[in-house]
Amino acid sequence: EIALKNTQDLHISRPPEYYSCLVRDLEILGWNRVAYVDTGLTTVKLKAEDSCGRQHLITLKLNAKYPTEPPDCLVDFPVPFAVSWMPQNSLIDIYNQFLAALESLKEFWDALDEIDGKTWVLEPENPTRSATTRRIAIGNNVSVNVEVDPRHPNMLPECYFLGADHEVNPLRTKLNNNMHLWDPEISLLQNLRELLETDFPSRAVLEKSDFAKDCGICYAYRLDGSTPDQVCDDPRCGQPFHQACLYEWLQGLPTSRQSFNVIFGECPYCNKPLTLKSSMKKL
Repeated sequence: EIALKNTQDLHISRPPEYYSCLVRDLEILGWNRVAYVDTGLTTVKLKAEDSCGRQHLITLKLNAKYPTEPPDCLVDFPVPFAVSWMPQNSLIDIYNQFLAALESLKEFWDALDEIDGKTWVLEPENPTRSATTRRIAIGNNVSVNVEVDPRHPNMLPECYFLGADHEVNPLRTKLNNNMHLWDPEISLLQNLRELLETDFPSRAVLEKSDFAKDCGICYAYRLDGSTPDQVCDDPRCGQPFHQACLYEWLQGLPTSRQSFNVIFGECPYCNKPLTLKSSMKKL
């Protein structure tokens, strides 16, 4: 019943002034900046290019009271995009604010584009412009998850290491000892190289399959969008697992025990003691 009512509302015709005003604003803006207009003239997508040549879209959802009320603006940004609007404004005012916002995020996208182009990013697989994290491969079953502040991309980001303790503990030590060397005048990637005293595997030399090892339980790399992020600490084993798979495996072992959100058990491959910190709910 509610769906039928909403469907009827969508077919209510808008006043002629709405259409004449919208078409006039589109002509002033320039049709070369329009990427899409729906048949009902209620949704408009505008395209723009920032100073580095990256392509961006802004989707405008217009209501019947336009231009008295501003359209809803949907953008692929890591920060909120709030439009300053007056009844006498038009689409070109939104477009100019969109361009200004693009330039304010230039350094953030520059930093992540360099990481995407020069390292092996394990997650996200296809990052959007709003994504602020990158899980960067360092070695076999060793990676660092970097959370970049879009408003301050040249500052030291949050870093979380994934891998066996004997692999990641030296990296943590280097990061803590070298924090004072962080230089906001050089790129984020170069800073990470110097603080961790390591060169990230190059895309030009190695393949992603060299780092993207399958889970030792489900034998798949991706499970519901996640990749293996738990590793056996035994240097002779080093088998990776999805957290969900390892959690289910340990829950089924009679020798495992749980204390609050920490499960103690054994590696399915080498029987070395494993500790899994999990926020997952019991099934």
